Formats: sequence, structure tokens, C-alpha cells
Amino acid sequence: MYIIIVGAGDIGTPLIDIATRSGNEVVVVEKDVDKANAVAGEQDCLVLNADATTKETLQEAGADRADAIISTTDQDATNIMVCLLAKEFEIPSILSVVHEPQHMSVFREIGVNTMQNPQELIAEYLYRAVSRPAIVDYMRIGEEAEVFEIEVTEDAPIAGKRIDELAQEGLLDDEMLIVAIERDDGGHPITPKGNTRIEAHDLLTVYSGVGAEPEITDIFGHGEDHAV
Repeated sequence: MYIIIVGAGDIGTPLIDIATRSGNEVVVVEKDVDKANAVAGEQDCLVLNADATTKETLQEAGADRADAIISTTDQDATNIMVCLLAKEFEIPSILSVVHEPQHMSVFREIGVNTMQNPQELIAEYLYRAVSRPAIVDYMRIGEEAEVFEIEVTEDAPIAGKRIDELAQEGLLDDEMLIVAIERDDGGHPITPKGNTRIEAHDLLTVYSGVGAEPEITDIFGHGEDHAV
């Protein structure tokens, strides 16, 4: 892919590293000369020390042939301008970081894929790690729903039972779905079916329409989450 990354700050710098290591053709636009020089000295990519909010700069960056542009600056106004210019170049994939929640609607109105303030995401993730230690990893969907990973303990109510039995007993309701099972036997992840039996120490990927609340984690054997 041909990717333009705007900004070489706390977000842009690791993104540049990932994108270049993955074999993409990357062009970086960074207004700060020191940051631009730092990236140029460390990464195998073209770096433009320029203002990305001008059409000339994006033209020089190859916007007319780019597959994607990602704006990562710490200013929403700058990111919006970059995205508007990217729309003029008809770049297929346009993504931006959004720092202020009230600006999210603006990005959506112009048809830009967004990522909310990364610092808030990190803070929420760290809080979840403390308040819900049973959750290995999770992703929020909408306001309440979550997809999360959780290990089944030996004394969990669902251990040793088939998925269809869990539904019959009311342990799994319509708001919950076991998406995948990783079993510590060296095999491939299991796509669960009705007759699939849940075993202790299985790592489950679960969708919950009401999130990973303590009442939900109870069935996987993690009642200790009530303590937080």
C-alpha cells in the first residue's frame, strides 16, 4: 500500500514504524523540523518537512496515487483540514485521530474513519485491567456491547458443559455469543457449535451485548471481579 502519514508525534511515530516494517510505501508529512529529521534518520520512508494543510504539500506527498492517508496530529482542526484535502484527491481510505469528542460529528459528516483520543483509550484499557482482571483483552462496540477474551476456571458454572446446554440452562442468553475457543493443546482455535463442550482453562472470545459486567464474568468462574 501507498500510505501518507501526517504527524510524527506520539501516535504517528509508532504508526510509521509499523507501516514501514509491514512493507508499505510510506510518506510522512511533519511540520516540525526536529521530528521530521528524527523520522528521516530512523525510517526507510520519504519524509516531507512541510505543512500538510496545503494542497501543494499533499500533491508532493503523492496524494493522487495514495491508497490511504492517516492524520495523527494533536490538533483536530489540522486533522480536519487534512481530511478535507484528502477527499479532494479521492484517496480511498481516510483515517484520523480525534482528540475532542465534540468534534467527532464533524469528521463523520465529511465521511472520515476516526479513532477517538488514544490517551483516553489507553486510560480506559488500564482501568479495565485493574477493575476487571479476568478480562484478557476487549473491544467496545457501540455504547454497551463488548467483545472480550476470558479464561474459564475449573469451578466455572459453564466448565464441562456443551454450548447448547448453556443456552437451555440460561447461562448464555440472546445477548451473549461465544465466538471462538482457544484450547491449550497446540491445536487451531475452535469455531464453537451447539455440541461443543467448554473445558476448564479454555480461552474464550465472547460477544456480550451488555458488556463484561461482573454478573457476566461470574459464569466463567471469575466472581472476584465483584470486589472492585
